[in-house]
Amino acid sequence: MNLLKERILSDGRAINADVLKVDSFINHQVDTVLMEAVAEDFARHFKDKGITKIVTIESSGIAPALLTAHELGVPLVIFKKKASRVLNGSLLQTEVTSFTTNSTYELTASPKFLKSDDHVLIIDDFLANGEAVTGAIRLLRMAHATVAGIGILIEKSFQPGRKKLEEAGFEVYSLARIKEMSTGHIEFID
Repeated sequence: MNLLKERILSDGRAINADVLKVDSFINHQVDTVLMEAVAEDFARHFKDKGITKIVTIESSGIAPALLTAHELGVPLVIFKKKASRVLNGSLLQTEVTSFTTNSTYELTASPKFLKSDDHVLIIDDFLANGEAVTGAIRLLRMAHATVAGIGILIEKSFQPGRKKLEEAGFEVYSLARIKEMSTGHIEFID
């Protein structure tokens, strides 16, 4: 998606070969016009996949996932990185190691919002090693839901996430695929 790539080049900051800051338009401050365009692209790509729900992991994926859910006319389910004190009863949980924070957390979902006949589109902001998305897939499998596809805003193609997910049989659709980056340098895969 050219609009997203242009925004990454103009306002993103490659801190080093692994870290890309996009806090001015994706995660601390959200450009809603850009997120609408992102949602339209995701909805167009996945429109014939029978999507019944969108899933994302708090928090940076919420804006694009919400707008994509709106475009497709389906509910959004948000997986939590920490179990809430108000969630009672059985929870679906799995451990995930975050590339960004280099920490481990319990990814949590309420089973009452996921059914065995759901065809779920996972939306996330970044794909690096694929750990967060793989955790979401584990939760969806626990609920016996079907993963209909994975939508990613920014993919670090030099890391193993895409290969891992595709080898497991999942469709990965990324809007901006970064071939390589270093301090002050970002190169995309066309």
